[in-house]
Amino acid sequence: MAEYHAQNKAKLISETRRRFEAEYVTDKPDKYDPRDVERLQQDDNWVESYLLWRHSIVDETLKMLDESFQWRKEMCVNDLTESSIPRWLLEIGGIYLHGYDKEGNKLFWIRVKYHVKDQKTMLDKKKLIAFWLERYAKRENGKPVTVMFDLSETGINSIDMDFVRFIINCFKVYYPKYLSKMVIFDMPWIMNAAFKIVKSWLGPEAVSLLKFTSKNEVQDYVSVEYLPPHMGGTDPFKYSYPPLADDDFQTPLCENGPIASEDEASSKEDIESDGKETLETVSSEEQITLLKKINLTEHTSKAEETEKVDSKMKAFKKPLSVFKGPLLHISPAEELYFGSTESGEKKTLIVLTNVTKNIVAFKVRTTAPEKYRVKPSNSSCDPGASVDIVVSPHGGLTVSAQDRFLIMAAEMEQSSGTGPAELTQFWKEVPRNKVMEHRLRCHIVESSKPTTLTLKDNAFNMSEKTSEDLYLQLNRLLESNRKLEDQVQRCIWFQQLLISLTMLLLAFVISFFYLLYS
Repeated sequence: MAEYHAQNKAKLISETRRRFEAEYVTDKPDKYDPRDVERLQQDDNWVESYLLWRHSIVDETLKMLDESFQWRKEMCVNDLTESSIPRWLLEIGGIYLHGYDKEGNKLFWIRVKYHVKDQKTMLDKKKLIAFWLERYAKRENGKPVTVMFDLSETGINSIDMDFVRFIINCFKVYYPKYLSKMVIFDMPWIMNAAFKIVKSWLGPEAVSLLKFTSKNEVQDYVSVEYLPPHMGGTDPFKYSYPPLADDDFQTPLCENGPIASEDEASSKEDIESDGKETLETVSSEEQITLLKKINLTEHTSKAEETEKVDSKMKAFKKPLSVFKGPLLHISPAEELYFGSTESGEKKTLIVLTNVTKNIVAFKVRTTAPEKYRVKPSNSSCDPGASVDIVVSPHGGLTVSAQDRFLIMAAEMEQSSGTGPAELTQFWKEVPRNKVMEHRLRCHIVESSKPTTLTLKDNAFNMSEKTSEDLYLQLNRLLESNRKLEDQVQRCIWFQQLLISLTMLLLAFVISFFYLLYS
């Protein structure tokens, strides 16, 4: 039976390719992107996804391919990059990929409150949807996504039915079989009529994929670790750009870590002799101040050189903030602090503490694998124990504030081995929804400067982060101002209407009394 199905599938795929080439491509070769036509001839899974969506009816599949390929060329899908999207759309955080549902499907977030109905930006918003879906499809070929329509704090002005219809069409025509379900969260009653229309667009087969939820029901589909606090979850993730929320974290250099240099070895001995100290939560400003004070020792005499190195390593030995996850406590909580080139202090430390009763396997990934050495980057942590991870730039490369680190952790069975082979096999088999993830940003601590220079820098050089924050706030302020103007205009219109009706009523009353007494 299985062999029959395989033969039948191969026959349908072959027929679809042959007929599409003969009936659609030959007459109008410029109608489609050649890369899509070539992929159709090579990628069996892609052809099969269209066939399955059209119930293996080849005629219907060909029509769907024609519509999909025309759209892909019109939207230049194969050429979409971050630079194709206006920066403000990426910064606002209205659309992004993050987390997994209970079935292990990636979550595609659409925060409706950040959207405003505006025909001028419609094309850019469509490109953003296409960019995310194409990016995901290339990485996770065939794996479905769960769309999270977050309608909390949403007003009627944020609902753009044309945009919603486009999103539905993406999963009906352009990316078939990629929709696992569509979770609608906290929908206001005033939008009930609108979503009845959405159901008609989905069709009878896909209506069952719509899940209307509130704070109580949403946890039936997504566990609390991937839900934000306003949904009753515990996910500390806060959207920011750059980088993209799903940036490709890869293995850093030296999976098992570099050969320890003399200063690393001595610092390790210091760490072991001093023992594990309790992590204290201190503000990032205090940590920066501490590191700046350490950097001032640069200008000490050579006789104090050793003492200077020791004091620096001790600062990195005990990070001063902690993220308390379900499997691991991770310190620092949000940012890895690296010294600048002038300060000479480049290494930093991540401390992982196992808070479970089982062994926890962990991996460290980074968006810039060629720039960093991480030791260890793939290992395990015993129950109640701590592991120190040394992170250092490689080959004199410069640390960037855009770089990110991802710590992945998963609980292992007590009988599982912890050798390299066992860990490799474990990571291949562990479900994605069982993996804890935590991201860390990079922060560069500048070397100390004379007071006059510092004042000048503060007065005339605004940091990139501050500029981005102001830019985002300005956009929000402008949007709020636009809404306020609309409300004022409506008030003026109603006022004028009321005055007109009052004048009309007054004229009617005067006419009535005039006729009555005459």
